[in-house]
Amino acid sequence: MGALWIADIALSYKKEQILETFYSAKVYKELFISADYQRIANPAYNSARGPVNFFGLRAHIEM
Repeated sequence: MGALWIADIALSYKKEQILETFYSAKVYKELFISADYQRIANPAYNSARGPVNFFGLRAHIEM
């Protein structure tokens, strides 16, 4: 498997900006569900890439 390269010919340096938000809710007795959203502008400080959006979902049970 090859190495992952972040930089390429289209490299254009710019400040990376990240926004993250999440929400957690108790849905049943000891069960919690969390939703997460992340947006990254200029990932790896390269304005030629992105923005990138990530979504996440998590379940948590307390015992």
